[in-house]
Amino acid sequence: MKKIVLSALAVLTLGSVAASAGSLKFYVDEQGQVFTTAAEGRTLLKSKETPVYAKASKLKFSGVHYLGYNLTSINEVKAIADGGPKDASVTGNFEMRRNYLQVKAYLFDDPKSFLRVTLDSTYSNATADEGGHADVYVKYAYLFVNDVLPFTGVEFGMVHRPWIDYEEHQGWWYRSISKVFVEASESAHLTNSADLGFNFKTKTEYITTELGLFNGEGYHGTNDNSGANGEHIGTGNSFEWRTTLATYGNGDTKRKALKDIYFDVSFFGQYNMKNSHNADGAGNMYSYLFYGFHGVYNTPDFLISAQYVKAENDYEKTSEWNGKGFSVNATYRLGKKHQYEVLGRYDTWTSKNQSTDVEQTTRNLIYGVAWKQNKNVKWLLTGQTYRADDYRNYKGSNVQNWNSAMLTAEVHW
Repeated sequence: MKKIVLSALAVLTLGSVAASAGSLKFYVDEQGQVFTTAAEGRTLLKSKETPVYAKASKLKFSGVHYLGYNLTSINEVKAIADGGPKDASVTGNFEMRRNYLQVKAYLFDDPKSFLRVTLDSTYSNATADEGGHADVYVKYAYLFVNDVLPFTGVEFGMVHRPWIDYEEHQGWWYRSISKVFVEASESAHLTNSADLGFNFKTKTEYITTELGLFNGEGYHGTNDNSGANGEHIGTGNSFEWRTTLATYGNGDTKRKALKDIYFDVSFFGQYNMKNSHNADGAGNMYSYLFYGFHGVYNTPDFLISAQYVKAENDYEKTSEWNGKGFSVNATYRLGKKHQYEVLGRYDTWTSKNQSTDVEQTTRNLIYGVAWKQNKNVKWLLTGQTYRADDYRNYKGSNVQNWNSAMLTAEVHW
């Protein structure tokens, strides 16, 4: 009896694989014997699996999901022209901060070359005309070809920009609760993580680099090349870079924060030429440049990271993309498997309107704890405090100081 059961289980497994591939059919009789041909007293083994067909040697599916609840207390500091100093409010919202569905299709003999498409969905709040809904858009859609140059591959299409992906996987592991310093709206807010263009990625043991040319406005931006009167004035591109010294070596491998020791020093930035979002009232477009220095030291027990960034804008009558600041973050890990974490981050950014010499300084503090339940799920309980110094400098607008508490489920599969 045991042999029959084991035989049946084995055949069920084989039958499932083969049947899903559509190549063979298996039949079993009352004694548990297996046949590849139909006959009286034999029952067809059926599979509940659905075959997947593709003109690729392999398909790889994965997903990333950041789900949470955010309770925010807002103190709105009014501009002097509006009179009194503060109006307070408290809001609580469930959030779907990131919802990635990704597929990689391997189309070449080289197993490191592939086509990647990543869809992201975010929840939009209700408007006057319609209720809240989830918007789905393409975050990444590129062809990666390995070894087009020595130690170098290239992404072509809607690709990674050089800096943010590196920092999220080496220095700031908590994208589920906040974007990195140069992207976060409450910090420098200089760029985002993806854009149309190409990105050459070089990896050696001690040096890694990324060098690319992009539209410049980002994956959810518009590339408007028309002036205020409809004339064609063109848009420039963005030249962007990152170069990193992995002082302990192994820069060419995929390192893991809970297993590897590394100390990296990086120089990064972008020169964004005639960005269509950086324009005056007449439609004239201007360029801006930002660059930064970053260092990170990681062991399985702790991580500490710091960076300094400076931005310069050719358009003098704005404080956007013009300023300087720094960010520091640290993580301390506890437990036999380092499954518990205590984290903190501090940002400060001072922007300046060159035509008025008015400076605006903001400070952003993030703090909390995390628990890695298993290899797929991490839970985070965090707080965030945002302060805009000296509201009297904001003479034409209102400024919001706020505190928030967040519960987050970070899911990878």
